[in-house]
Amino acid sequence: MYGSISEKPSVARGEGQYVLIVADDPGTSELLSTTLELAGYRTGVTMTVGEAVARLAEDPVDLVVLDTTLPDLEEVAQGPRPVMAHRPPVLLLAAYDELAKIVPGLGPGELDYVTKPLRIAEVLARVQVLLRGKGPSRREDALEYDDLVLDDLTCQARRGHRVLDLTPAEFRLLRHLLGNAHKVLSKEQIARYVWGEYRGDNAIEQLVSRLRRKVNQGGPTLIHTRRGFGYWLGRSGDGA
Repeated sequence: MYGSISEKPSVARGEGQYVLIVADDPGTSELLSTTLELAGYRTGVTMTVGEAVARLAEDPVDLVVLDTTLPDLEEVAQGPRPVMAHRPPVLLLAAYDELAKIVPGLGPGELDYVTKPLRIAEVLARVQVLLRGKGPSRREDALEYDDLVLDDLTCQARRGHRVLDLTPAEFRLLRHLLGNAHKVLSKEQIARYVWGEYRGDNAIEQLVSRLRRKVNQGGPTLIHTRRGFGYWLGRSGDGA
């Protein structure tokens, strides 16, 4: 319906296969965990290979995503082969000159890699291949408002036939606005959802401004400012 938002009943966030992310860079861990959870996977994060091996010995894991630059990788790989009931497939995050590295401590023979800088669409595709094409549990339908559509599985959004080139922060902001269409969201509410903490007004204004330009281009304005209160998404005639 014109000017409406819909999201059909679906599998809740985090009920898919369990992916363990092993990376010591907070930015990489946040990007991967957010992307994978939006696609329907459950995620866990460790900062060392040793910690990951200990986790694998205790908990069932469907897939390991491993940064090959971790300082203790070589030490663990050269040590005794750890005992574990299940050895999950491994997706390596590697630079081109690191692709010869092998991870005998974790790898069950099912290894794949993506090169840095990471391309999220490629990461999701490799994850699905390593999980034998089963794919994650996912939302049956995307969030929609008029011709604006956000797809959690592919972590993409589009306006009509135009795909929006969004950063992870812009994607999370758009999802929050879509999920609260016609409601004014304060800067603090937006910051807590997007970053997990409050950031200065300027950071939020810049983020909203970038997203607004991408969403509003070539169509009726959907993202609006309620001066002194915050931001909302919807048709201007149906606003909060």
